Amino acid sequence: MTEIHIDTWLYGNLAVYGGDPNEHNFANANVPLPEGSVLQDLLNSLGMKTEERGITFINGDLSAMPGMQPDLDHALKDGDRVAFFHLRSMWPFQYRHGVAMIDEMQSAIDNSEDMGLRHAYKLPDDD
Repeated sequence: MTEIHIDTWLYGNLAVYGGDPNEHNFANANVPLPEGSVLQDLLNSLGMKTEERGITFINGDLSAMPGMQPDLDHALKDGDRVAFFHLRSMWPFQYRHGVAMIDEMQSAIDNSEDMGLRHAYKLPDDD
């Protein structure tokens, strides 16, 4: 079976999934996956639950935000660059207008009541 390689960037607390359990700033891992893999396969390979990630970019295009992760079945190709930011890394909403998105994310935004614009996010441990 043909193998693809994903240039994976992990920021903040997610850096531990890059191979060094003592790293908490960032990590860059070249992750090999079977051809035909999707983003969920990348998460599985890293041992990371999808709920642990916040903003995500695939090749510079927005693919997920906290509470909106339509990218799990997004097909990956050899050389794709995926960047995972931790949940406490926020992206000011005013910069989201006109941002390039993968098709799955654009559809999710178009079909959401709030169009993906939130002023605050609640994490499970924030009760």
